Amino acid sequence: QVQLVESGGGLVQPGGSLRLSCAASGNIFSIHDMDWYRQVPGKQRELVAHSASGGATVYTDSVKGRFTISRDNAKNTVYLQMNVLKPEDTAVYYCNANIMTIRDLRNYWGQGTQVTVSS
Repeated sequence: QVQLVESGGGLVQPGGSLRLSCAASGNIFSIHDMDWYRQVPGKQRELVAHSASGGATVYTDSVKGRFTISRDNAKNTVYLQMNVLKPEDTAVYYCNANIMTIRDLRNYWGQGTQVTVSS
């Protein structure tokens, strides 16, 4: 059984930084795309950053230049370094990944981690 576990959320002042981590565990054969999404109450979940297995990355416009997605494939972990945080970055952040096991290729979600940017 595959699990994604996020960590690193918390309360930070505007202009501050946080680093989120998402570790995949279980009977993993390979990991393809790994992404970070975020959601605020009453709104749709939005894609924040995308990391393709080949190394390409994509960011939503509002975080370009401030957030960086990276991966440690040996540890099956994806990170989101968030700098110059703004109050509008406040949300629950979710990790998402397409993971191949010996059975099949499936999409998995983490449980989410709260990020609050406030003075």
